[in-house]
Amino acid sequence: MRPDRGAILLACALVLVAACSKSATVKPPKIKGSEQIAPEYSYSDSDATKKRVQVRETLGLAGQRFATGDLAEAEKQANKALKLDPAAADAYTLLGAIAARRGQAAQAGEHYRRAAELSPQRGEVLNNYGAWLCANGHPAESLVWFDRALAAPGYRTPGSALANAGGCALKSGQGERAERDLRRALEIEPKNAYALASMAEYQYRQGQYFEARAFAERRLAAAPADASVLQLAARIEERLGDRAAANRYEQRLRAEFPQAATARTGEDPK
Repeated sequence: MRPDRGAILLACALVLVAACSKSATVKPPKIKGSEQIAPEYSYSDSDATKKRVQVRETLGLAGQRFATGDLAEAEKQANKALKLDPAAADAYTLLGAIAARRGQAAQAGEHYRRAAELSPQRGEVLNNYGAWLCANGHPAESLVWFDRALAAPGYRTPGSALANAGGCALKSGQGERAERDLRRALEIEPKNAYALASMAEYQYRQGQYFEARAFAERRLAAAPADASVLQLAARIEERLGDRAAANRYEQRLRAEFPQAATARTGEDPK
């Protein structure tokens, strides 16, 4: 399960545009050998524009603090942005990411939900709330939000929502949809680690062990291993009768994830 980069991205928030909020005097150009042909005039930004800029600057600072691990200051700046604009969905997204980093899952969900309510046409925000639902015991409910994300106009990373939808469909026992969405995700993003791992799991459950092996190997080549994919790879090799390969994965599991190595690698998921 992975959230969209755009959710914690705060794309507009990370662009500091302080210079845009200043008043300015514009002088018309002079043509050599002639008189000035237009008077000088002044302009300044409206209060609404100044507030938008201030919100973006504040969120930019919050995003920078989050990136450096200063969660307290990131939270402070995100809340400051909400005081300026209570409808700032990116502020709620960042608060959700902060809560998640702190292990406060329920609070993170509330923030992601609020962001989705405020931005019902932003695919990355809808995808994030769906990802939270799936990761917190509501895989079937999460599919509705992934569908909304995919239907959102201008959504730039549909591979992420499709991968999440496929993985969560698998968790909720909807195998046909899982395979459909995962294959679509991999057509868009052939190296999507979550989609590859989920396809390996799907093929394993179908008893298609050679296919499962291929997807597991692609997953391990696409991104650094985690405990779950090494456990799955070991189970696949056990089914294929390659005890030596299974041992290699189990050795990696013990070396790289000693705590997870206590789990029974040969046990099928329930």
